[in-house]
Amino acid sequence: MRKAIRILGRLLLLVLALAFLAVALFHFLRWRGYILLPQEAAPRQWEVFGVDVSVYQGEVDWAVLAGQGVDFAFIKATEGSSLQDVRFAENWTNAQAAGVRVGAYHFFSYDSPGETQADNFIDAVPVTPGALPPVVDIEFYGDNLEHPPEKEHVHSILDPLLARLEEHYGVKPILYVTYRSYDLYLREGYEDYPLWCSSPMVAPFGRDWSFWQYSHSALLDGYYGTERRIDLNVFRGSEEEFRRFGLEA
Repeated sequence: MRKAIRILGRLLLLVLALAFLAVALFHFLRWRGYILLPQEAAPRQWEVFGVDVSVYQGEVDWAVLAGQGVDFAFIKATEGSSLQDVRFAENWTNAQAAGVRVGAYHFFSYDSPGETQADNFIDAVPVTPGALPPVVDIEFYGDNLEHPPEKEHVHSILDPLLARLEEHYGVKPILYVTYRSYDLYLREGYEDYPLWCSSPMVAPFGRDWSFWQYSHSALLDGYYGTERRIDLNVFRGSEEEFRRFGLEA
């Protein structure tokens, strides 16, 4: 009986020690900014803060967003080989007028050639001094959620798309990735491309990322669309590093 009590006591101490370590680790990661809450805009641990938007945010008052600490915005431009976001041009112009540094993103399609996807993006997005590099957003939709395409098929579309964008804009595109798309398609052979990682709340450890999308569900002032939520992001670096980012091939 006494032996059983001693064992139970040791197990209790172990559980308490592990709980203490877990709490301590959580607070350490919060202090360093590696855990961010979904509604935590312009987090104090990061110098450069931004959003990403599409037609679903509707009309955007960029001065109001800038007043909430927004330094940059990734704006949806295109999808696949033919779709163009109808609010891209106004967002592109008005964000810059409000002092927000802009970047355009393309939603990657598994169903059309990379060359025509690049043509669609180039038709929509002007070469703009000071803009962030173009982004290729690689995630899953429709049937691909259950049945991801083969790696060789994805690379046959992605590689000419990236090459064409780099040739036109003079800088390597950014790759927007989820854990799944990165592990399936981008772990090898794409090390030279900057990463924008989707990782709600917890920083994407184990990846050399440049941008971190930490929230899909924030509520800010200044946009009036069917989608009230907005995505939040930070840049991994100082304000000076951000100013230089993407300005050299």
